[in-house]
Amino acid sequence: MTGHSQAPMELNTHIAHPARVYDYWLGGKDNFPADIRAAEAVIAEMPEIRLAVRENRAFLRRVVRFLAGEAGIRQFIDLGAGLPTQGNVHEIAHQVAPDAQVVYVDNDPIVNVHGEALLAGQATSIVLADLRDPAAALDHPGVRAAIDLDQPVAVLLLAVLHLVADTEDPGRIVAGYRDRIGPGSYLALSHGTADINTQAARRAAERFARAPNAAPYVHRSHAEVLRFFDGLELVEPGLVQIPLWRPDGPLPEELERVNGYGGVGRKS
Repeated sequence: MTGHSQAPMELNTHIAHPARVYDYWLGGKDNFPADIRAAEAVIAEMPEIRLAVRENRAFLRRVVRFLAGEAGIRQFIDLGAGLPTQGNVHEIAHQVAPDAQVVYVDNDPIVNVHGEALLAGQATSIVLADLRDPAAALDHPGVRAAIDLDQPVAVLLLAVLHLVADTEDPGRIVAGYRDRIGPGSYLALSHGTADINTQAARRAAERFARAPNAAPYVHRSHAEVLRFFDGLELVEPGLVQIPLWRPDGPLPEELERVNGYGGVGRKS
């Protein structure tokens, strides 16, 4: 990997990779035929997936515009980021605040290699770390080089906590970040739920369970997601269905197919 002593990572473009599949659902170009085949197979089973993914990315954009604009944040840590493509945090933040510092964090070596290539020459970085270990992630040299935790920072946990099992104590993980960031900082998250469309939620959980190297897909209720904001002041309109968080255009016609909540909290 770039800047390290390890042998170069084999990207295996003939094998579908989740981050590139996600990029395809977003309408991106950082994917290959194997990723497209896998993405279309999921769409055939879960036709709502493309809408959900794109609404989550639209939520990200609205959140980052708010944070870089109205909230005045100049530091962003995007945890479990995936590929930094398709209008991601650094692009949106720099439209509002060109001096904003953005660090992407992901525990996938392939994402890290792709990300380093995509971000080459930009004032944005990606580091290899696991969000489930807040201390290790925040103390990573690549994070500390760009982010001053004594100053306000935005921590983003978007569409990732539902991949963390209850046995891994996601509440503890979120608290690990909340307790390290200083006053005036923000935490933003989006999370899958079964509250809105139970049938679609069941399809998603079953599909994830069958995937290679299966990760959990834990749908949590509004009350359960709300607990992640303990100790923070929720920004209006609070924790709501993702498209309803400060919409800047028409709501999707099939609103009931967007199975997720989103919100932003501020640390006093």
